[in-house]
Amino acid sequence: MIELQQLSKQFRATKVLDGIHLSIADAERIALIGSNGAGKTTLIRCLLGEYVHEGQVHINGLDPRVARAAILSEVGFVPQLPPPLRMTVHELLRFSSDLTGTPVADMTAVAARLGLTLDRVAHLPFSKLSGGQKQKVLIALALGRPCSLLILDEPAANLDPEARHAFFDLLAEQTAARAITLLISSHRLDEVAPLVNRVVEMDVGRIVLDDRVADSVSLDGKLSVRIVLSRAEPAIAKALGQWGLQADPDAIAWDGTIASPDRLRFMGMLSRYVGVVKSAAIEETA
Repeated sequence: MIELQQLSKQFRATKVLDGIHLSIADAERIALIGSNGAGKTTLIRCLLGEYVHEGQVHINGLDPRVARAAILSEVGFVPQLPPPLRMTVHELLRFSSDLTGTPVADMTAVAARLGLTLDRVAHLPFSKLSGGQKQKVLIALALGRPCSLLILDEPAANLDPEARHAFFDLLAEQTAARAITLLISSHRLDEVAPLVNRVVEMDVGRIVLDDRVADSVSLDGKLSVRIVLSRAEPAIAKALGQWGLQADPDAIAWDGTIASPDRLRFMGMLSRYVGVVKSAAIEETA
């Protein structure tokens, strides 16, 4: 779906992207990680056709600088910083609905999952909302519409803990239900790891790590999993059960299999419960 070749971008004397090569296939789920200044947001802006750059960028064979309307019609995007929009929330919802053919009710439902009742703020200018409210509206616009590519730039940065949890649950549901290509930029791998099957790390404008889970194991392969807990815990029991693992009578030892490409997602889930995981054994099945 996405092909970057020798992508470079310079602002005055500062080279922000330095010869990036990257290929992303349909339905891959990518975590784009790296420290501030690594070039993540600039790469995303090049994907959206916002910057002139050196090298080539193609999405579904099209150049985002030339065919922006065609490409953006298939993209759900959440920016790192909310744009300074003057229109009211109601006008923004209607505009997005008319542009994408998505019922306003679908976007309203996503906002409600995040804890925001849009009817209460519909009359307010978008620019007058709090940072958290703006982020919830932008997420509702992106996840409330059908798309083949989701590009999310630090999407949970302004969300409260409860809304962050709801957002990642919602994103997991959508990527599981539809063949969506996902590119999510984040400082916290532990949060996004359950959602992705590939991690790309950037540093000073270059890719320094590209962990393709499916490269080293078969796409249809299986991993044997045994998890031993220090004590029974309802939260991790629910999570392990959702992955299809079976518990012993005391709910201490859990056994089962997972798909090989989902290794990163499973390990990311486990990282949430590190305080009660006594041991974890994950091996390829014969």
